Order: sequence, then structure tokens, then C-alpha cells
Amino acid sequence: MELLSNILRPEKLCDVVGQGHLVGDGKILSNMVKNKKIFSFILHGKPGIGKTSIANAIVKELGIQHRFLNATINNKKDFDIVIEEAKMQGEMIVIIDEIHRMNKDKQDLLLPYIESGLIILIGLTTSNPYHKINPAIRSRVQIFELHELSKEDIILGLKRGCEKLEGISIDDETLEYIATLSSGDFRSALNLLEVSYFSTDDEKIVSTDLVKTINSKPVFFHDKNEDGHYDVLSAFQKSIRGSDVDASLHYLGRLLEVGDLDSIYRRMSVIAYEDIGLANPSIGPKVMAAIHASELIGLPEAVIPLGVVVTEMALSPKSNSAYLAIHAAINDIRSGTTGNVPNHIKTSSTIYKYPHDYKNDWVFQEYMPSNLKGKKYYQAKINKYEANINKLYNEMKGGN
Repeated sequence: MELLSNILRPEKLCDVVGQGHLVGDGKILSNMVKNKKIFSFILHGKPGIGKTSIANAIVKELGIQHRFLNATINNKKDFDIVIEEAKMQGEMIVIIDEIHRMNKDKQDLLLPYIESGLIILIGLTTSNPYHKINPAIRSRVQIFELHELSKEDIILGLKRGCEKLEGISIDDETLEYIATLSSGDFRSALNLLEVSYFSTDDEKIVSTDLVKTINSKPVFFHDKNEDGHYDVLSAFQKSIRGSDVDASLHYLGRLLEVGDLDSIYRRMSVIAYEDIGLANPSIGPKVMAAIHASELIGLPEAVIPLGVVVTEMALSPKSNSAYLAIHAAINDIRSGTTGNVPNHIKTSSTIYKYPHDYKNDWVFQEYMPSNLKGKKYYQAKINKYEANINKLYNEMKGGN
């Protein structure tokens, strides 16, 4: 039996759910179809928001020869066959799913035919093509981003799905609940509607309570091999850096819901030293302690120590002074701005002044290479801890 999501696959662009910035009267892709001239392009966006549907609708409307390939499943021989077919036909649309996974051999094979126009490429990917797609491919195609579907888009699509389910009885509240669970993934919403329908008795009543017995947890885009995973990690760090405790806990919760403890541990460790740093040096050991406790007790209780330390991280004062300082030093080194170690602090020096022999354990002597004399990497930020240590540092030097 064919799945509802396949039954509803659009035959025309006007049947596509959402993506009004690309399809519809006067829009880019619709105008291309209207003018019967398609150029190579890549569609990128989250799963279940219409990439394959748009590609399918375009080739259906144009009635042009086309082939579907998957960059991970189809081998080089499959690509060779498609190229030979294109040569016989004179032109062919080739739709490549997961194009970000296309290896160099396949890319090199396709490039001259995309360049000549023999093959019109429609690439589909959940990844950011500016990061994941070979520049040689990118330079030969247009890139269009698909937007996340709204709840209203999903509900409209679900109503179309209901028309294909004989005798279904479902109210607006239940449709809205399914749309909410889908988190913008239309395919997920259709699948849940279909499972719910075939889980009913003879009366075919799909209620909110029935849907809850099947799926009560929101589905959000979080594939740890793709951009969605890194978007959540990025939002997690930026929320802590921005001192938004509620957003920080929200993204921590999303990471915890998929059980991704390793990524949480790594990112918290980075944040402790990159974003909080000298404003609250005790946070580093506290993060390590929370990680240790989480490993000791495991999920679900691990959420407790992690929640506590993330709350403190978000509320803590922030300083990236040490982070900026070390990167400034590394940039000098990478650019060749180094110089020789001063003679008096070399291993064999006999004129080195041992600071502990002097008052306040400090004595003036030059430590920088001569061409970097006076260079300042560390610039203190305004926070209580750095103010205190800098005050002590200045008092130490002033006592000599």
C-alpha cells in the first residue's frame, strides 16, 4: 500500500505546501517552469519541507526526461548510465538527493556536463551547501533555501491528506495538535495522521487522545550528522554567552532529549573557558564536576547536575579576554611575527633574574622577543575577578 506522503506528492508547483517565496504566481521557480527553461540549482532545508516535492513537481509540469539519483546509494556506474542517456536525449534533468555526500569522482564526472547544459542538476540537501558542497559545483548552480513550514501550512496539507483517507473523522483541534508535534516537518505530520487513521476502529475517528497514545513528543529537526545538530549546539552556546538562562535550558533540553551527552560535555567545556573565562574561573572545575556526576548517575538523572551548572553558566559574568589573548598570540606566530628568545631567559643563561629572589616575587626583565617588545595580547575586561587579579598584579609590580 502506497504511503499517504507519496500519494500527496505534488504534480504541479501550485500544489506544493508552503515555500511561497519560490513557488506561486510571479515567483522564481514557477516563472522558470512557465518559461520552460530550468537552470541547475540546489534546494536546501530541513527534512519534510518540500525539497523532493518541488523537484518532482517541476519535472512533471515540464514533461522533460529526468532521473533520480542518491549520492550515497548510486555508484559511479549509475552516474555513467545517466550521462549516456542524457547524450542520447540531448538534455536531461538529474535530481540528486543528499548531494552533499557526492564524492569527488562523481562530481568530476558531472561537472563538464553541467557546464555544457547537457545535464540540468537539481540537488537536494539538508546541509548548508555553502559549507558542504564542492565550490566547483556551487559555482555552476543557483542555491535556494527552503523555509520552515508554518503550523498553518502543515494544517492545510493535513486537510488535503484527510481527503485521501476514506471516512475519516477529525476535528480542527486534532489537526492542530498533529501540526504542533511535527515541528514543521510535513512528512512527519502526514505519517502520524496516516498511522492514527489506521489505528482507529470502524468509525474512523481520529482524536487528540488517540494521537497522544501514538506520539506525545514533539519531533524537532536534530540529526547529529547534519546541520540541525550543529544549529542546536550553536544556539546552546550563544544562549549561554548571551546570558539568557531560559533559552540555555531550552537548548540543553533538546540535546538531552536525543541523549547527546558527549556533545553537551564538549560544548560546555568550551563555553566555560571561551565565554566565561576569567570572569568566573571556578566555572571550569564546576563543569567538570557536573560532567563527572552525569556520567556517574546517567540519564535521566543526569539532567539535574547539567541543569544546575548550565543555569550558573548562563547567569555568570562573561569574559573572553583570555580567549582573545591566546588567539592574538597564535595569529602572530602563524604570520611569522615571532623573533628570537631573549638571551637572558634562554636555558643556558647566566644572567637570568629569578623572580622569587626579589620583593613580591617580581623583578623587571624583558621576556618578549625584541621585535615584539611592548606587545599586549591580554586586554582585561570589566568584571570583578579580573579587576581583582589586575589590581594584585599592579601592586606586585609597584612594590619594587
